[in-house]
Amino acid sequence: QVQLVESGGGLVQPGGSLRLSCAASGSVYSINDMGWYRQTPGKDRELVAVITSAGSTNYVDSVKGRFTSSRDNAKNTVYLQMNSLKPEDTGVYYCNADYTTLRFHTGSTWGPGTQVTVSS
Repeated sequence: QVQLVESGGGLVQPGGSLRLSCAASGSVYSINDMGWYRQTPGKDRELVAVITSAGSTNYVDSVKGRFTSSRDNAKNTVYLQMNSLKPEDTGVYYCNADYTTLRFHTGSTWGPGTQVTVSS
């Protein structure tokens, strides 16, 4: 099995920065495409950023120019650098990854989420 764990969330003032990590563990051979999602109370989970296995990225308009996703394939870890944070960025951030196991099975899984709160 493959597990994802997000980390790096917390409380930050508007204009501040946070760096989220999503680390895969278990019988993982590789992390393929991966998405970062954000959910706030009463709203659907929103796709914020995508990073492909080749490192190509795409972002929702509201975070373009402020968020950057990157990956370290050797560590099976993906990052989301969030700069110039705004109160509307507040929410629980989840990573969802497509993966390949050591037995070359493929699947998809979610992390448990990490809370990001942007407030003065």
